[in-house]
Amino acid sequence: MAQTHAAFGDVIDLQPLGAALPGSRTTALIKGQQLELARLVLGAGKSLREHTTRGEITLLCIEGEIELSTPGARQRLQPGQLVHLAAGTPHALLALADATALVTICLQPPEPAA
Repeated sequence: MAQTHAAFGDVIDLQPLGAALPGSRTTALIKGQQLELARLVLGAGKSLREHTTRGEITLLCIEGEIELSTPGARQRLQPGQLVHLAAGTPHALLALADATALVTICLQPPEPAA
């Protein structure tokens, strides 16, 4: 079954899931030509192994606590904190507590420098 994404102009609720978090799953919210947004749901102790994306990304912690590992740093993100990563930056995530985050992915990689 194909996943339904929000249409242009739709309002998307990004409030913390609270007590509903343990039974929730990661959900794609928007997928356009240039941009993809997803609500990432990670239970405490769960992780996403190291990976890269072709375009830039942002990660906004909505609730809980997430550890972001990149080759140059290990950072803890708490609710309301956002990080921006350059295209191709290897990164991994670990939920230090039940957590949700808004992930924004630029689907078009940057143009090469002239």
